[in-house]
Amino acid sequence: MDHTLEIQEIRNLTHDVKQIRLAKPEGYTFTPGQATEVAVNREGWTDEKRPFTFSSLVSDPWLEFVIKIYPDHEGVTQQIGQLKEGDSLIVGEPWGTIEYKDEGVFLAGGAGVTPFIAILRDLHRKGEIGNNQLIFSNKTERDIILKEEFETMLGDQFINVITDEKPSGDHVVTDGVIDKAFLTSHIKDMSQAFYVCGPDPFNESIMAALKELGANPDALIFEK
Repeated sequence: MDHTLEIQEIRNLTHDVKQIRLAKPEGYTFTPGQATEVAVNREGWTDEKRPFTFSSLVSDPWLEFVIKIYPDHEGVTQQIGQLKEGDSLIVGEPWGTIEYKDEGVFLAGGAGVTPFIAILRDLHRKGEIGNNQLIFSNKTERDIILKEEFETMLGDQFINVITDEKPSGDHVVTDGVIDKAFLTSHIKDMSQAFYVCGPDPFNESIMAALKELGANPDALIFEK
């Protein structure tokens, strides 16, 4: 069943990422990490559905998505980037993707962090962040999504990796790439759970490196 939902709030999180909050249908429920199909309620676009992950929690009075906008691509995110409060999106039913199982390391590349937002928010609200760690790779510091919120939730367990510029020196920022050498130096326990989400090349290289380092294949949780 699809729901046509009014946009209540649009907030710019970075130069190309928007946080969009929608009116929430009564009884609509999902679990942290789940996604749904979203289309723009404009002529010619209602059948162009794309998957986006909920960044809100089921206890929130709204549905929220964090969406990277590609203005140079004549596609769905370009259309979403043009929307205003009062416009509407068509939202489907939730479906499973990445689900929290055990304490571990979250490895995200760019907008791939979106499934982890609700999971970490949920753990933080429940006081169950524990030893969970987020390692977040971006091209530049201005690309980091929700940096202050992740710092609040995770403290020093939040590590940013910047690939295309020298970072400013913040104690949770390092330069380089997340590769086998990086994982070896930053992760000592390969028996824990690993959550991986990003562009396909990122996912493939991280998964291969983790397996080479002895991570349990059954403990690798990624978007399939």
